[in-house]
Amino acid sequence: MIHLANLLTFAAIALGMVLTPGPNMAYLISRSICQGRAAGLISLGGVALGFLTYMLLAAFGITALLFAIPYAYDALRLCGAAYLAWMAWNALRPGGASPFQVRELAPDSPRKLFAMGLLTNLLNPKIAALYLSLLPQFVDRASGDVMGQTLALGATQIAISVMVNAAIVVTAGSVASFLTGRPVWARIQRWLMGGVLAGLAVRMAMDSGRR
Repeated sequence: MIHLANLLTFAAIALGMVLTPGPNMAYLISRSICQGRAAGLISLGGVALGFLTYMLLAAFGITALLFAIPYAYDALRLCGAAYLAWMAWNALRPGGASPFQVRELAPDSPRKLFAMGLLTNLLNPKIAALYLSLLPQFVDRASGDVMGQTLALGATQIAISVMVNAAIVVTAGSVASFLTGRPVWARIQRWLMGGVLAGLAVRMAMDSGRR
């Protein structure tokens, strides 16, 4: 049985992760604005399947394998930290881009929208780091039912991420228009998100301990 404190702490981290800019957010916002909310929601379906894939991989032992090989764990942790630091630099550097800055995308069929959402999430290092580095730290092996705990944590992350991303898809146009018309707010948003990303990068790089 998973401890409530672990579940709530992991839920807070999952919320913070989904609110930080990354490939999923950038793709969903651009797709929603360029092709409409329906296209954004179809893409989100692919993203959700990517989350489910990572959850099942974690539940069936990929995480345990990485933890059994210290160098593999450390390599993944440092790569994840480097990726977060790179995203922070892109947000904070002079002329850096906000995740709400729209990319021009050609219209795609529903099948391709779903596939691109899935591929974007599967290739997202932030999600890989979440499932392979962070999630195992909240599993109490002494309590037993490791798979059940992993599935509960994964289901929590998926529910939070899908709800937040759905809200982003529905409000993408309004948020992008607001920030475009108010460059000061866009700059504040960039610096805020960049600071969060930098903090996460430092925490992941320094966190060499395992539960």
